[in-house]
Amino acid sequence: MLYFVNFTAYQAGWFSSVYGGAQQMPWLGPLAVALALLLHFRFASGRRAELMLILSCTAIGAVFDSALVAMGWVLYPSGMFSEFAAPFWIITLWTLFATTLNVSMRWLRDRQALASICGLAGGPLTYLAGQKLGGIVLLDPLAACLALGVGWAMMMPMLLRLSSMFDGFAVPAGNRMVKAAVVESGT
Repeated sequence: MLYFVNFTAYQAGWFSSVYGGAQQMPWLGPLAVALALLLHFRFASGRRAELMLILSCTAIGAVFDSALVAMGWVLYPSGMFSEFAAPFWIITLWTLFATTLNVSMRWLRDRQALASICGLAGGPLTYLAGQKLGGIVLLDPLAACLALGVGWAMMMPMLLRLSSMFDGFAVPAGNRMVKAAVVESGT
């Protein structure tokens, strides 16, 4: 159930962000992300750990996407702070992405090579989808897709390692023992 809620909240937030950016409503994405965050923190048992993961992921993403803008490979039609920085709705999209790391993308955590491959393919595909919706313009598509693929291939394993360190959905050791005892006793 939690997996489905997390995946659906991410998809709705992603679409709201890109659509809002494309339609000169850059506030729409951050509003959807705020709602997804409220839902996410409602289910998290370790809210401080989740907050640390989300802040770390947001900072990494802000730097990465701002570098793409500064290099002249990517342009956004709305929500720009400056001509050298990613728009605020993209930065909050990284916040939203962080909510998937310990929930719907948790299965990828111990599969570093697969995570890298998923980043290599999925990163550029996501931005190309954003371009199709009008929320992003890849000014130099080949260079942008190469940078996105390499960047995401390196970031996915790193972000998943961060999610291991800051896991607000981990079952504390004491609770695991209680659950194991309940299962063994058949209660």
